[in-house]
Amino acid sequence: MLNHISIGVADVARSGRFYDATLAPLGYTRLSDSPDAIGYGSKGSAALWLLAAKKPVPPDADSGLHVCLDAPTRASVKAFHKAALSTGGQDNGAPGLRSEYGPGYYAAFVIDPDGYRVEAYCGGK
Repeated sequence: MLNHISIGVADVARSGRFYDATLAPLGYTRLSDSPDAIGYGSKGSAALWLLAAKKPVPPDADSGLHVCLDAPTRASVKAFHKAALSTGGQDNGAPGLRSEYGPGYYAAFVIDPDGYRVEAYCGGK
């Protein structure tokens, strides 16, 4: 359904370092790069864009807004979480099963340097 999503960030270079590290274990890479925008994706198509914004949307933990990214394996979910914490992210839920979301729902949750909530999800094994 979605073609891409754009997120306004305060510091594109800082966000780029964070997302380069956290998206690599999920198989996503930087596909487009400029001083004001970075695009990430796989198979040649950028689906997550980080844009320089004069007024990024203030993060709000009560809004329910977050971005969930597909992960190929549970090991990649763990690596995503570890990379996020080592590059300026905050823990928002350690890797593990979330049976309340469905059988086999395995995910980790982090908060990026701008305060946005990001999830990596893997179903099955």
